[in-house]
Amino acid sequence: MALGQLDLAIELLEGGGKPVSAATAVHETRKSLKRLRALVRLIEGELGEEQFIREDAVLRDAGLRLAGARDAEVMVTTLDLLLAAHPKLARRPGVAKLRVQLVAERYGASRRASGDTSARAEVLGELHALRGRVAGWSLPHREGISTLEPGLRSIYRQGAQRRRRAARGRGHKGHAMHEWRKRVKDLRYVVEILEPRDLGSVRKRDRRSGRAPDREAQGEIRGKARRADELGELLGEDHDLWLLAQRLKKGPPAGGNGPEVRRRARKALLRVIARRRRRVRREALRKGERLYRHPPKRFVRRVGRASARSPLRAWVLCASSRTPILANN
Repeated sequence: MALGQLDLAIELLEGGGKPVSAATAVHETRKSLKRLRALVRLIEGELGEEQFIREDAVLRDAGLRLAGARDAEVMVTTLDLLLAAHPKLARRPGVAKLRVQLVAERYGASRRASGDTSARAEVLGELHALRGRVAGWSLPHREGISTLEPGLRSIYRQGAQRRRRAARGRGHKGHAMHEWRKRVKDLRYVVEILEPRDLGSVRKRDRRSGRAPDREAQGEIRGKARRADELGELLGEDHDLWLLAQRLKKGPPAGGNGPEVRRRARKALLRVIARRRRRVRREALRKGERLYRHPPKRFVRRVGRASARSPLRAWVLCASSRTPILANN
């Protein structure tokens, strides 16, 4: 799985295979790097602390160097969603001017990111070196998911802890929600790996062997993956709204020469953002309480029972479509 995701990222950055835009290539590469970080976190105990810290830092820094125009794109998209829900705001001259400025900033950021060949070259060098190290991994073969249990328990526990921190409102709320989102994304990716492949084929096999699958546990794991995905989207929306609010409070970025939003229009937008964030946070905390309702040990035990008689699913590289898919392991 790790080699497949690295091959996908390297191929995208090198421009091999089916042609895609530079923005799409970078976006898909960053998604592969996030999957890799979740996978490395899952096997942290087997890699050892020193190797884990090194590989996690390589993947984190590579993602940051490729971030490019992401924030500029997000602010335009987030503003458009707000204006669709509040059409009266869209008719304000100050808001219209803001959108024009944000689109111009997105275009500039996209051009800079597309032309930054040095960043791509640095990232490619790091990923090729990482691929060589991954090819040399020697992981134990144990029954069931016992090799993965410590990492799975840690990812789940950290997500539950960050949910409680966000619910208590300790520290900066935007930061707390964003930090929680990272562990929610990790949980989604690792549960996706461990999700039972096909209930129908498992039932047929178990009927032949006289064993009944733990259908309840399998359904629970499928539900975990779906709920983690939904929660991650909510937390992502909260972070995007926070980014737009910060842009409004600080004015244009350094060197910007576009029109500034008038004070009344800015206040109206900030009020709408604050209301939307409150609703998103309430919904996220509600969904998070359900996602993390079981203790870590029970969660890991249920995953083990669901996976015991089912082939695991794995990310593999689909080079023709540049899409990482899940297939039989």
